[in-house]
Amino acid sequence: MARVCEVCGKKPSVGNKVSHANNKTKRIWYPNLQKFRVVNEKTGTIKRMKVCTRCLRSGFVKKAV
Repeated sequence: MARVCEVCGKKPSVGNKVSHANNKTKRIWYPNLQKFRVVNEKTGTIKRMKVCTRCLRSGFVKKAV
């Protein structure tokens, strides 16, 4: 479970790369994951997490100072 957001569960999505000649080959889109030190709101402890940038921007996690 390396490339999965620990907050929302976002993971790589699979689709086709389509050439100009309409040839299709498989490709993968990876989420924009960053490693942050995050404060757990309930216990106040600090934990290192892989979080997608959307969760960070939306305020689902709070960065540790």
